[in-house]
Amino acid sequence: MTTSNTKTSSNQRTNYFGLDIPFLHYLGVIPEFAENGMARISYVAQAEHTNSFHVAHGGLVMTLLDFAMGAAARTASNHQLGAITIDMTTSFLRPSLGKITVEGRLLKAGKSINYCEAVALNEAGEITAKASGTFVLRR
Repeated sequence: MTTSNTKTSSNQRTNYFGLDIPFLHYLGVIPEFAENGMARISYVAQAEHTNSFHVAHGGLVMTLLDFAMGAAARTASNHQLGAITIDMTTSFLRPSLGKITVEGRLLKAGKSINYCEAVALNEAGEITAKASGTFVLRR
């Protein structure tokens, strides 16, 4: 499931660890890796994706955290289909600006439910947001 940004032309969308996800492509999310219970993605904050404080919108940060956890969940069984979020809890610790790196981690893989966590990091390596989530792998 390891992959990087495989976009080769402006007409081709980015491959997100084997999935075509138009929304992430639209945002400009860059997939870095997903293997062995870990996933990492990155994103550079765009003006049109900010809130009234001119920092990354909280919904955008939650999207990044959600996808990174789902990608980590899929690595438990090299699952080629998507992961469906059952629940997600997010805490915002500081504003997210500039390049945002998100690292997702699989905490426990069950028969049908996977438990994950993720952190969003700013360019200084500080945690700007963290999340935990429960996922079911799509059948």
